[in-house]
Formats: sequence, structure tokens, C-alpha cells
Amino acid sequence: MPHSPTPAHLVLDPAFTVGQVDPRLLGSFVEHMGRCVYTGIYEPDHPDADTDGFRTDVAALVRELGTTLVRYPGGNFVSGYHWEDGVGPRHQRPRRLDLAWRSVETNQVGTNEFLTWAARLGLEPMMAVNLGTRGIDAARALVEYCNIPGGTAWSDLRVSHGVRQPHGVRLWCLGNEVDGPWQTGHKSAAEYGRLAAEAGKAMHQVDPSVELVVCGSSHDRMDTFGTWEREVLRHTYDEVDYVSLHCYYEELDGDRASFLASGVRMDAHIADVVSTVDHVRATLGSRKRLRLSFDEWNVWYAARFPGERALELAEAPRLIEDRYSVTDAVVVGSLLMSLLRHADRVAVGCLAQLVNVIAPIRSEPRGPSWRQTTFHPFALTARHARGTVLRVAADSPTVDTPAFGPVPALDAVATREEETGRLTLLAVNRGQEHPLPLRATPRGGPYRLVEHLALYDEDPDATNDAEAPDRVRPRRVPDSGMDAEGQLEALLPPLSWNLFRLEPVTD
Repeated sequence: MPHSPTPAHLVLDPAFTVGQVDPRLLGSFVEHMGRCVYTGIYEPDHPDADTDGFRTDVAALVRELGTTLVRYPGGNFVSGYHWEDGVGPRHQRPRRLDLAWRSVETNQVGTNEFLTWAARLGLEPMMAVNLGTRGIDAARALVEYCNIPGGTAWSDLRVSHGVRQPHGVRLWCLGNEVDGPWQTGHKSAAEYGRLAAEAGKAMHQVDPSVELVVCGSSHDRMDTFGTWEREVLRHTYDEVDYVSLHCYYEELDGDRASFLASGVRMDAHIADVVSTVDHVRATLGSRKRLRLSFDEWNVWYAARFPGERALELAEAPRLIEDRYSVTDAVVVGSLLMSLLRHADRVAVGCLAQLVNVIAPIRSEPRGPSWRQTTFHPFALTARHARGTVLRVAADSPTVDTPAFGPVPALDAVATREEETGRLTLLAVNRGQEHPLPLRATPRGGPYRLVEHLALYDEDPDATNDAEAPDRVRPRRVPDSGMDAEGQLEALLPPLSWNLFRLEPVTD
């Protein structure tokens, strides 16, 4: 196949850095929605269930995925949730109507079950409090229940429920998407800002060590985007540590070129929020520098979703179980690269969600579990993209997109481990027709190429499923290597996500 007539070139220089990769950047999200919890992570009747009812086959895939943090319990769900319903003896827990997803919530999994499961898997929890239908009192009570060792009403209640040691949850979301008219308890920026500030104050009074995430806009195309962040932060700036960003991406009207350039949109979204946050900081005369929590992001074909009111009332219904293609996986890989590229300001990231609901992991009731195509770029990034993000200088041919105009065919980011000097280069060829020649100059060498893995397929719409769980998986590219001048030479397949690992030559 003829390749692109114009090669791409980039330079990897350890002197030019962006920031450290925060482990929390590789997080995910478990919401009481669809089958994420029930028949996802939890299914007592499954042959592979542990003594607590959690699926060990799914847990093994979660470990392999490499996620470090999990946000819980929502999402839209949290805006109508009474956390007290999910603690204590299971047989006494009420069955509730969840307004967010028109589902019957059995409350068989709640705070203690989730936090115990997360601890067993080595996952940091990111808990959300209900600032939709509830407020200050319920929020501070939940922090007391989770984090105080004992001797108070709520902490002693936890002990009576069989959990003697506190969970020690550090990261908390002050509600979810309260700017959205679809949200139960939707509020104006001023209403939410005042409530979030007072809830945050009370939570800090219970446990001064907690870190708080305030709700930014639900996505970057909200009518109030920017003005919402400005007004909310005017009330909450001194009380919070992070501002949330949410956004989902999909291919619309067959415009695959723009879809493959979704990272351009994410880059602009992050830059806009950073500008707004820093504007508020300047107007307040504060020395405090807030960071960002991109705690909902993924590919989601939302245009296919009929809306919550069209759903039939059911227990753990099949809900937005998108089946992901090679193209979707390349986009997910590029969005991860965008988060890394902003590691100086983005500290937390949550791929939404973890199992079944627009997720990298799928499972069937009493059946198998498997990796979706999107599993692979996430797992490889989590395993190898560590240390310091380098400021990559790249020259690339362009591709035309209806949404963004001409964009670079090459999307790239790199990390360097300080102790070993190892480099990880992630690269996407956004071109759909031709391989893209790449020449990379690593400075501070010499280096050798350990491996080049590429996620691509002759059929860009290929997927994995229960019958063919490994139809799409990363492939080793054998022809890449270092030339006589110590430069990396490789050919990126069309519509591909690529990982290169390089290590210093020590002899």
C-alpha cells in the first residue's frame, strides 16, 4: 500500500516537559446505571463470584485494565440517591425508583460493599455526594460515616454494620452535572455555587484532609459553558481543589475524519476551562491554583439514546451497551493522549464507565466477560505512560475535517521515566487511507526500540464480542527500528493507535 508522500517528524527532548503523570489520570467510573453494577462487577449467582458476590472474572480484567481510581455512585444517579439506603443489613434495604435512569435500584451494593471491593483491587475511590435532592447534612454525614474511626453517631453506625476501620476516602465530588436541565435538582450557577461552598465547608469540618471537586459544565457545548464555571468558582474557589469537566464524543453523519480528530476538541475544552479558572483566580487575588478533573469522558453514541423518559421501568436494564469498533478504540487512545498532554493541569480522569455501560469491559449474566476494543489503548497507556510528559515538537502533514478544518495527521505524546530514562511514545495516524512514515529523534540517547505495538485492522469497523473476544487486539509491528543516526523510523498504519517503547543503550 502506498504511504503518505509527506512523512511526519517529531523530537523527544527530556529538557522540555509538561508535567508529571498523576496516577489518578487513569481512572474510571462505576455508576448505578444499567448493568454496570448488577451483573457487571457484582453478580452473586455467577459461577465466578467471590464470597461477597463480586465477579472475579471481571475483577481480573479491571486489574489488567490498570485503572487506578473509580468514581462512584454517579453520575446522574447520585442526584436522587440516599446513601443510607445502601448500608446495613441487605434484607432491610429498600428497593427505590431511580429517576435518573428509570430503574429499580435494589441497594444490594452500597457504600461499604463498593469501598471494600475497590480496596481489594487497589483502586482509589472517588465518592460523589447528592447535591440535587439533598445537601449539606447528608454530605457531611457520609464523610463522617466513611472517614471517622468511631465515637460519633455516623461512624459508630458504620462499625455496627461490621466495618470497624474507616474507609479514609479522600476525593469527593460535590454533586454531578447540576447545570444540566435533565439533572434531578438542577440549579443555577449561583444556587449551586452557594450550596457547594457550604457543603464543602461542612465536609472539611468533618475531615480537613478531604479533596473536593466542584461541578463544571456538563459538556463544552452547554449554553452556559464558561459563565457557569466563572459564577460557581466565585463562590467555591477557596473551598475546592478541582473543577470537573465532562464530554462524550461520537461519529455523526458519517464524518469519520472529524471523529478521529476528537482530541482537537478535547484540547480546546481543557484550554478554555483552564483560562476561565485562572481568570477567576486573578479576580480573587488568590495564590491557590486549581487543577482539573475530567471525570467523565468516552466515546458514546448518544444520538442513538432515546432519552430517560422513553425507558421502561426495570431492574438492571441493558442500557447504552455500545459495541466499540477499531475506530472507536483509536479515538479513545487519542483522548487519553490529550489528557496526558495537559498533565500540568489535568490531575484526574475517569473513563465512563467501567463495565457494560459504554465500557471497555463487557460481561453477560452467568456468562463470560471480555475486552472491548477500547480496553487495549487504555491498558497499554496505564501500563507504560508514566513519569514526566514531554512537550513533543512535531511536524506532520494534515488531513481535512469538516468540524475542525485541517488537523495534523499525526497526533503524538510522550512520557519519560526519570529513574530509568525509558521513553514511551504514543502516536495516532488520523489518515484513513495511507500509512504515515514517522521519524522520531530522541535526544539524550542513544536509545533502542523495545517494541512497537499498533491497534488497527483492515476493517475499521471490526469489534470484539463474546463469540470473538480477541478479534481486535494490538499487533507487534516488526519493521520499525532505530537507524544509524539513532532516530526511530516507523510506518504508522492508516487509522491506527501506536505505542513505542524505547530505553537507553547502556553498553
